[in-house]
Amino acid sequence: MPPTPAPTGGALHGLLGDRLVRPGHAEYDPARRTWNGLFDPRPAALARCLTPAEVAAAVSAARRSGAGLSVKSTGHSYAGRSVCEGGLVVDVSRMDAVRVDPEARTAHVGPGARWAAVDAATQAHGLATTGATVSTVGVTGYTLGGGTGHLARALGLGLDNLRAADVVLASGERVGASERENADLFWALRGGGGNFGVVTGLELALHPVGPEVAAGQIVYPMAAAPAVLRHWRDAMAGAPDGLQCYPFVLRVPPVDPFPEALHGATALDLVVSYAGPVEEGLAAIDALRGAAEPALDLVGPTPYAGLQRAFDAGMPGGLRWYSRAHYLRALPDEAVDALVGLVDPLPSPASVVYLEPLGGAIARVPHGATAFAHRAAPLSLHVFPGWADPADDARMAAWARGVHESMAPYATGGVYVNLLGPDERARVPASYGDHYGRLREIKRRYDPDNVFRSNHNVAPADDV
Repeated sequence: MPPTPAPTGGALHGLLGDRLVRPGHAEYDPARRTWNGLFDPRPAALARCLTPAEVAAAVSAARRSGAGLSVKSTGHSYAGRSVCEGGLVVDVSRMDAVRVDPEARTAHVGPGARWAAVDAATQAHGLATTGATVSTVGVTGYTLGGGTGHLARALGLGLDNLRAADVVLASGERVGASERENADLFWALRGGGGNFGVVTGLELALHPVGPEVAAGQIVYPMAAAPAVLRHWRDAMAGAPDGLQCYPFVLRVPPVDPFPEALHGATALDLVVSYAGPVEEGLAAIDALRGAAEPALDLVGPTPYAGLQRAFDAGMPGGLRWYSRAHYLRALPDEAVDALVGLVDPLPSPASVVYLEPLGGAIARVPHGATAFAHRAAPLSLHVFPGWADPADDARMAAWARGVHESMAPYATGGVYVNLLGPDERARVPASYGDHYGRLREIKRRYDPDNVFRSNHNVAPADDV
């Protein structure tokens, strides 16, 4: 059988000119790279679009040719699905405009925008919406998959703050999606990811936040981790919605202000924040203290935009990253002890394990209101080693799988779709939970040929 022709010539080249980037182009290698250095895909071409009309033309060209198609916003993902091998990449990274309407409390966000740009634009008006805890993450993929973060317990998931979307369908048609327009598509977009079209614009709800919030880090040596995690678990069970606290297990960087005695050592870092008045937040955070003497306590009034950037340096592009995650039913004492025993020492300086409390506003949205299926889970666990040497690939992946498998007895069986690894195709239905059947019905309506399949795929039929 002859190879499928790539959609790289003719009308598409006439429309995009030098922005149709093919092998041999000076920008081909930079354009095809993604945040996760574990992957080295070589697409036939990248269509660097600037408008929804160009996106529609690229999608139509790929569909007509039968070649593979993927969509790249920022390329910041664990599974590396945004750049396909041998097909056409619809690259919307340059469509990154952010426009804030402070009166309506909405932000209109281009598909290539990162959270750093949204935070800067919204904080200029004392507003924010639930965003990623790393500001280099792209807004669109984050939002369509779910969207947890410092504000999620107070304001809901990122997708709960999505008010409308502009979408290019597999047919090339451009449509709107909201509660009033193509409501079934809008339901599916909020949790079903990029399975239904290319989102070319988002309207996000904004809320008064900042410019300063109570936030910071409380760092403990690992010897204190069992007691601290038990105290954290109990305190967060009755915490106000505005309080968020992530326990991170990480290697302490050899920089100030971390104590020299902890440099390079594995430690427990409580990353805390409060969505509300600063003094109220400082009082709420105080309830997390008391289990042990910290090695470092950096909690205080903090610019919200600074909180959002605090972990950027720890997750640089180009490293190799591998992901495993669970939603947890609970964290009993034996689970605390098991987790502490599994994560010390960490296998590399960039490796991280963290817990995320859910609940609050996340859990108050009715289960069927959106395609996100895991609102009842109280906690999530994420294990992600990062490293540079390809020779370490097997060792790092095996370590992550070992931690993940050992914690499975405490898990719900579900998983956050944005945290799926590249080798977890079998877990895709679990990421969509009991909404998977309805998502497939909507997929058959909007993308019956599964044009949008370079993702955590919802297949329209069993044989696709």
